[in-house]
Amino acid sequence: MLTFCPECGSVLQIEDGPQCMRFACPSCPYVCPVTEKVSSRIYPKLKDIDDVLGGPQAWENAQITDERCPICSHERAYFMQLQTRSADEPMTIFYRCADNGCAHRWKE
Repeated sequence: MLTFCPECGSVLQIEDGPQCMRFACPSCPYVCPVTEKVSSRIYPKLKDIDDVLGGPQAWENAQITDERCPICSHERAYFMQLQTRSADEPMTIFYRCADNGCAHRWKE
């Protein structure tokens, strides 16, 4: 975690003080004692599979095939093939159930 000096904007450094650890600015005399545990966690928001494939409109032009939906057992599904790994790996096939009531998505 980076902490910045409120006076000059430099990155604060952690150093041992007389009684405790402290943040000290290397550019100016600003010092801030550390009185409690400092931590920070940032969890990135993962993209939805439709965002990766081009959004909901990408399925409008998808081809349809005879593939059984694992959820509703509908006999038809839209599909797209994308190269998601290196060129020497096979393409990944993404499916979407053709039954608009289900619209389940899976990949193979």
